[in-house]
Amino acid sequence: MPESKSSPRVTIARTVRLPDPSRAALFRRAPELGPRLLFFSGGTALRHLSETLIEYTAKSIHLITPFDSGGSSAVLRRAFAMPAVGDLRNRIMALADRSITGNPAVFDLFAFRLPKDASQDELVARFGRLISGEDPLIRRVPDPLRKIIRTHLRFFEARRPKDFDLRGASIGNCILTGGYFNYNRMLDPVIYLFMQLVEARGVVRPIVNADLHLACQLADGQILIGQHRMTGKEAAPIASPITKLWLTATLDDPTPVTVRIREKTDKLIRQADVICYPYGSFYSSLLANLLPQGVGDAVVATNCPKVYIPNLGHDPEQQGLTVAGQTARLLEALQTGCARSCRREDLLHFVVVDSKGARYDAPLDIAAVRRLGVEVVDVPLARDDNPGQADSRKVAELLLSLA
Repeated sequence: MPESKSSPRVTIARTVRLPDPSRAALFRRAPELGPRLLFFSGGTALRHLSETLIEYTAKSIHLITPFDSGGSSAVLRRAFAMPAVGDLRNRIMALADRSITGNPAVFDLFAFRLPKDASQDELVARFGRLISGEDPLIRRVPDPLRKIIRTHLRFFEARRPKDFDLRGASIGNCILTGGYFNYNRMLDPVIYLFMQLVEARGVVRPIVNADLHLACQLADGQILIGQHRMTGKEAAPIASPITKLWLTATLDDPTPVTVRIREKTDKLIRQADVICYPYGSFYSSLLANLLPQGVGDAVVATNCPKVYIPNLGHDPEQQGLTVAGQTARLLEALQTGCARSCRREDLLHFVVVDSKGARYDAPLDIAAVRRLGVEVVDVPLARDDNPGQADSRKVAELLLSLA
């Protein structure tokens, strides 16, 4: 029966073992009963974790930043004035059930990039063979998915500017872009369609559907516009710590703009059994997702464990920040996204570290984290063969234990 407005609510505390092998084993036997673990992320940092999570739960929620301004996403955004779709594509395929007949072929197609050293005439001809269904990559995909993909590629081709550079183009991004136009510039329908077709175990959504960009100010006063200028991947690493992050309408004007999450995104956050602020690019992936108005309010309203897992190794964006400094910035970003004042304990409960196995950029300052009103959980997280990266199974079983 639905809860009446007068129904009493109580808070029940419980002691959990971290990690809890029995709880992980339970969910692994029945992933359809798994918890709703929610992640604010972007990029590729959670790809391995996502691939592991589908063994334990079919209900994880992934809110992805659509503000990427580098790589093939940048080419698409310049041509079509749209949000970035590359990180959405990556997460959909990471959650796909590869045991389903045809899914490995879909994965290969979505991951394929046209060569960078071919002529435009050669690339146009190859793209035409994909649309016609003659290319071996598309022939391996079973119907009806093959027909849907070809339809979306035709939508893309019909709108592709004649000077569009196909070198290095991601076919998966082109397919999603074609679907974006097929559904009148809406991302949710095409995301939902492909998640159903590849039987992705979870929910993937952009944090907002807006065509916006990231901007930041450095401690030396310099202003950078564009996610690609912050990560140290396509441009030189930042020379000074980031002090401020905001959204802009274009890559040419640093004027801040505001945007609010949609009601459906608000509901997704409020449904979470655990909220995780995960490792990855600290500003351009994690904090970028917290910039839209309403995120903080939804987090506050969600009565579940809230966990921050810092990067275990080097992140160029975290220059000048200890784990305590990162935690303080995270709390500040969440509070900024609230329409009214909120308590810190409603935004973040735990910071999870691996003091023995990880290779943090700066010395761990656990006492300073605790002075922020946040509990520190110190457990093994690092990979045995690479202490700078998280072991996806260790992380998954930790989060499952908190649900």
